[in-house]
Amino acid sequence: MNVFFTFDVEVWCNSWNSLDQDFPTSFDRYIFGRSAKGEYALPKILDTLSKYDLKGVFFVEPLFAARFGVEYLAKIVTLIQSAGQEVQLHLHPEWTDEARNALLEGVTSKRQHLTQYNLEEQRTLIQHGLRLLQEAGCNLPLVAFRAGSFSCNNDTFSAVAMNGLKFDSSINPQMETSQPSNIAPVYANPYEVFMHNGLTLIPMSSFYDGYGHHRHAQIGACSAQEITQALENAALKQWHTFVLIAHNFELMVPKHNTPDFFVAQRFIHVCRFLDANRSIMPTVNFADVSTFPEPCNMPLPVVGKIATTRRYIEQALRRLL
Repeated sequence: MNVFFTFDVEVWCNSWNSLDQDFPTSFDRYIFGRSAKGEYALPKILDTLSKYDLKGVFFVEPLFAARFGVEYLAKIVTLIQSAGQEVQLHLHPEWTDEARNALLEGVTSKRQHLTQYNLEEQRTLIQHGLRLLQEAGCNLPLVAFRAGSFSCNNDTFSAVAMNGLKFDSSINPQMETSQPSNIAPVYANPYEVFMHNGLTLIPMSSFYDGYGHHRHAQIGACSAQEITQALENAALKQWHTFVLIAHNFELMVPKHNTPDFFVAQRFIHVCRFLDANRSIMPTVNFADVSTFPEPCNMPLPVVGKIATTRRYIEQALRRLL
């Protein structure tokens, strides 16, 4: 079973009303995560992947650079590529109206989701994203895309394909903004890899938690035991692809410059597990794969109650910190 260990790399400021004032501090926090305990954003993630010889896919959001300059984006790309990891395209169109030079004519207000743009606008934004990554020194060719907030529709997939990309990882069956119902007839189910108009769609992986609820496999939103049990059960049920997600800032306490040791330990635990089980669930890049089996309604992985209860306990303890 191939494991795509994916990371959405984004930069956010405290307010859209004070971008220029907030950006230097925000960039430092979101990209480097400097703290009294060390750097707990991209450097920590990259060092840990290197320690356990794992491959990561870093979906990098570039539109912020249309406001602040490609040199900042280049720092991100250099960090990732110097560590031998793969860069692919992520897009948060909230940055569209903040660009110094217009990315889309006439867009002067905030539109959060890519699905709020028509086909030609989506095509153009993706084209700008690819251009910015190229200007930042990204190794080419780029082949994969993920929409911000997993917001996607049929126009998204058409726009991705029109830009020459081969893979899309925008579908998250657990999110309302990520339900492209107009392509439902081609699904075996919304959890498996499938083809659509020549594009390979690779949904975010999900599982049933210990109490029967759907959960997507995110480092910051699951216990380490839930993720490792989901991986084990998926392999047992002969899933051929599993997609994990984390963010560049996920090892930090929200809104603070301190490490979140609960999430940091989860990340390390999962990395150790993947290292120990690489023979049956290797981590892969998009450059490593070209074909996938046909979808066949595979049953979702299931994890135990103790693993999910541990998440509840960790969440309660984190709120006390």
